[in-house]
Amino acid sequence: MTAMSSTSITMERTRPVQAIVAAGLLCGVLDITAAFVTAWIRRRIMPTRILQGIASGLLGSRSFSGGMKTAALGLGIHFLIALTAASVFYAASRKLSFMTQRPIIAGVLYGVAVYLFMYWVVVPLSVGRGPFSWSSTIIAIITHMVCVGLPISLMVSRYSRRQF
Repeated sequence: MTAMSSTSITMERTRPVQAIVAAGLLCGVLDITAAFVTAWIRRRIMPTRILQGIASGLLGSRSFSGGMKTAALGLGIHFLIALTAASVFYAASRKLSFMTQRPIIAGVLYGVAVYLFMYWVVVPLSVGRGPFSWSSTIIAIITHMVCVGLPISLMVSRYSRRQF
């Protein structure tokens, strides 16, 4: 194996990792920022409480008495979920080329899909859903389209076309 082919193999292997990490981090930052802002505006809930709420899916109600430690755990879980969402999109985009060829449409649809999965599967299994509200649902769907689906699809699309 020549040095040139070894280098191209190494770069090719890191491409998916770079795409997933970039997409997951961007999604994670945008989504948690949106959660902090909307929770503060709507109910004056502090960011620490939001992060402890995420950790409560794993720890239950004791998460809310864990201070910054459980908030940090919630932040870690949040980014793990964001990286997982980016990984799923990346894997699907390897089979469905439309996902990288039409990233805006794919991103909006993926954001809705992630919302449906999170709010109808993950949340009920971890902490339970609260009462239904049309305004909260609409805000959550738009947030997932703009802060989850689109950043993931645009980053994966960008890295899919990038020349090394």
